[in-house]
Amino acid sequence: MTPQELRTFCLSFNAAVEEFPFNPDTSVFKVLGKMFALCHLDGRPLKVNLKCEPDMAVQLRAAHPEIVPGWHMNKRHWNTVTVDGELPDQQVRELIEDSYDLVVAGLPRAERLRLDRP
Repeated sequence: MTPQELRTFCLSFNAAVEEFPFNPDTSVFKVLGKMFALCHLDGRPLKVNLKCEPDMAVQLRAAHPEIVPGWHMNKRHWNTVTVDGELPDQQVRELIEDSYDLVVAGLPRAERLRLDRP
């Protein structure tokens, strides 16, 4: 997955936006003001921080050396995923989608319903 493919995929979700609150090089992808992915798109290797259900985070880290506790994040809820081709692109997409879904699930009901509207 290329940096542009990662950006495009993150922005493909309903109400997803890209912001730069930390510096001009760090993309923060949010849904209704809540972060679901953080990435330095010019970084080599490409890495992305993604939210993850805590038990699943532990399992993923044990199974894949490319997935480690989230750098500068709450390590119980966030993973840093190295996107260098070792993990299949489809698995990276699923991890991004899971992160988005977790963030949406934590939104107030009224905001979740607003996302469901076309």
